Amino acid sequence: MSRILLIDDDEHLAAPLATYFARFDCVLDSATRPSDGLAKLRAAHYDAAILDVMLPEMDGFALCRAIRAESDIPIVMLTARGDVMDRVVGLELGADDYLPKPFEPRELVARVQTILRRQRKPTVPAATPQRLVFDGLVVDLDRREVLRQGERVELTGTEFELLALLARQPGKVWNRDDILNQLRGQEAELYTRAVDIVISRLRKKLEPLDCIKTLRNAGYALAVAP
Repeated sequence: MSRILLIDDDEHLAAPLATYFARFDCVLDSATRPSDGLAKLRAAHYDAAILDVMLPEMDGFALCRAIRAESDIPIVMLTARGDVMDRVVGLELGADDYLPKPFEPRELVARVQTILRRQRKPTVPAATPQRLVFDGLVVDLDRREVLRQGERVELTGTEFELLALLARQPGKVWNRDDILNQLRGQEAELYTRAVDIVISRLRKKLEPLDCIKTLRNAGYALAVAP
């Protein structure tokens, strides 16, 4: 059974959502203040966190940054409808997904289930090599671990899946739509800027290696020698 933490100051939201999540074998805990949410994340194990952008004490972006400093737990952010900048900033800070408010509970459950499946599913069939080794870079698909020049790199689930996708077929050019569909496992309405943001995060974490190449009007490819 998955445990999810909702951090949202709407006191009327948690109870009906918890009832709905329970139908999908998920326990939804909640906190109305970021400080309480951080305390719960530190005190117990959660499989994912859902953060509202508009919060007391600190906004959802600052909270996302604080969580990312301590954990790679999957994060879904709840953003204002139509506010693209909220989505961009959240993804840049390390969120795995976003959902505009108001939302349907079933869609929120679906988004959470998708990122949980990405975390738990076998990355590749057993016959496929589990450890992909390149010049200065190792992607361990079984342990979900990345080594950059021998040093372990902390990646979010989405960052790891994107890097693993490129690493399985080095040199292959993936366009943004194909990447989005591979990461989500389904067709989804998500602006392509999200891929650019995750690629940017990956590049920063993999520096000084220059692993990911951009091909104008085509997409992205892993360009590092085996």
